[in-house]
Amino acid sequence: MIARKPSILIYTHAADDKILKEICAGIEEEGVFYDISEKEQTDVDRLAFEAAGESVLGSGIGISGTEAAFQMSRLPVGRNIMKYRLPDTEQCRLLGTNSARAVKREPLKEIDDRDRA
Repeated sequence: MIARKPSILIYTHAADDKILKEICAGIEEEGVFYDISEKEQTDVDRLAFEAAGESVLGSGIGISGTEAAFQMSRLPVGRNIMKYRLPDTEQCRLLGTNSARAVKREPLKEIDDRDRA
């Protein structure tokens, strides 16, 4: 068995490049490692669930096309911490940031709706 460095696992299926890039940027800003794997599974909930279950840190992200979900291990399939369809840049960053903050046991961030028109 290959030893993995502690990282957030990101399981994708035909992921939108912009969404993936912004999620990864959110994780990087928090100083946590991540690993991306392309999967045959198309269900974003299942991708996030499997990623979380296989991550040493217990944090996983699933991206299928333009859907993204963040899940922690030991939660049932579909009980995501965050999930978006067609997320904007801020939502993608937030999903990545919060997946990293969760493993660091720091408070999760929220989008400030006052800044939205």
